Amino acid sequence: MNQDFLSPVKETALAHLIMHSPHCLGNRIKIHTEQDGFPDLNDVKIAIFGVEEDRNSENNFGCGDDLHFIRRKLYELFPGKWDAEIADLGTVLKGQEVSDTYFAVADIITSLLKKNIIPVIIGGGQDITYVNYRAYDSLEQTINITAVDSRFDLGGLDDELTSQSYLSKIIMQKPNNLFNYSNVGYQTYFNSQGEIQLFDSLFFDTCRLGMAKELENIEPAFRNADIVSIDIGAVRQSEAPANNNASPNGFYGEEICAISRYAGISDKVSSFGIYEYNSKYDNNHQTASLIAQMIWYFIEGVNFRVKDYPFSGKENYQKFTVLMEDDDPLVFYKSNKTGRWWIEINILSDNKYKRHALIPCTYKDYSEATKQIIPERWYKAMKKMM
Repeated sequence: MNQDFLSPVKETALAHLIMHSPHCLGNRIKIHTEQDGFPDLNDVKIAIFGVEEDRNSENNFGCGDDLHFIRRKLYELFPGKWDAEIADLGTVLKGQEVSDTYFAVADIITSLLKKNIIPVIIGGGQDITYVNYRAYDSLEQTINITAVDSRFDLGGLDDELTSQSYLSKIIMQKPNNLFNYSNVGYQTYFNSQGEIQLFDSLFFDTCRLGMAKELENIEPAFRNADIVSIDIGAVRQSEAPANNNASPNGFYGEEICAISRYAGISDKVSSFGIYEYNSKYDNNHQTASLIAQMIWYFIEGVNFRVKDYPFSGKENYQKFTVLMEDDDPLVFYKSNKTGRWWIEINILSDNKYKRHALIPCTYKDYSEATKQIIPERWYKAMKKMM
């Protein structure tokens, strides 16, 4: 990692730590400061860094500025019973060109991933999700992305890369390592019927806001993700005003924190980003406080990972076989540790997507299968693997 890409945390975020308890988070993590330099990453599990890049953010110029407000709110929180070592690496400043910023961000994420450190990215436009995805290229693995967003952000095929067109670049540009994309919390009136139909034809997973508020419905989307990307505009404006594209409808604060914990507790999630924060619109630093709490819940989830993805040992799972009238039996597994469910997808042993043979699901999927209703997750997974 080129440490020169990261500017130290501003003194304005550090000065108030003197007034807080020595047990608060800001006094318990490794911080890149002007005085102490870049932190030692040995034993670090989670690394936070900011991105100031806003030039490709649609209608939200200024996102990524004043990230010290988020840091101040984060540092004053108290950690839970955590074992994971945490570092704050500082901030990637705007490069001379947008591509310069993208290069720096990708280099940092790739370096962290190779060290088995989870990057937590704050600030900047959601186009950084594309950069995050490209950072996995050298790992030569297929990638699942889960985005919490009121919009699909497809854009047009000929559009430049922006916060509202990044997904089309992920889908179309090579190398294409995307296996699945899940959208959580989309609002129909923000997306054309053509886009909704395209998502369906690509067998991507989508969950409208109303359905997503029943949080057990969306947990599997995070359990199967490598990258989680959250547009803070997916939170209702009254809860998170710091976004020029904010909407009256969206998730409540406690819901987005629960979602962040889902992302953290997933054994697979290896990078986490919260984008489109714009301090110009933040009343009393309300959104900065919410983002700090989202990060707290993500870290909490990481610390409570139980590594229950099958098969750590078959004795730790209950197997359920559902006989289908007109098809092969469906096989489900339930973890004795957590009560989480998976459905087995039978695929060829030489298929490059073999690692996706077990698809996270819910008890509801199993219950519907007993009524001879094939779970939608099973159907979409099979279509992707054909």
